[in-house]
Amino acid sequence: MLSTVNVRTLALFGLLAAATFLCGARPVLADEPHTPVKGSPERKAIMDALRPGYQETASRVTFVVNFLKVHNGWAWTDVTPLGPDGKAVAEGGPALLHFENDVWKVIDLSTVPEDPKDPLGPEDASPGFVNNLRKIYPGIPLDIFPKKKH
Repeated sequence: MLSTVNVRTLALFGLLAAATFLCGARPVLADEPHTPVKGSPERKAIMDALRPGYQETASRVTFVVNFLKVHNGWAWTDVTPLGPDGKAVAEGGPALLHFENDVWKVIDLSTVPEDPKDPLGPEDASPGFVNNLRKIYPGIPLDIFPKKKH
């Protein structure tokens, strides 16, 4: 026989699971590689994390998402920021984000050692760049990067 406390606990767990499902939230550490759907809470949170990088138009900037892949709390994206007039407001480009303490945080890619044989670095997400990046952040899944041989 279930006690009143156990019934309440089970009911609360069920409500939380249903709310998570209805909100489109995905488990961060037990997920599959995916591209969050346009308009989803996950995609919005990732794009919102990028906005402060475009200070002068941060609140009004929208992004053309050229690439976005998320897996195990890591995201790799390549965006073009657009102003309210639909024109690019900055160069944009790739970004690495990590989900920490329930918030997406942009990782500073300038800390990744440059490779003289790989002048494009993060712009190309080449195998050399990704290998250097994984020396700093070994937990990054390879499947978030554009398909190349790593």
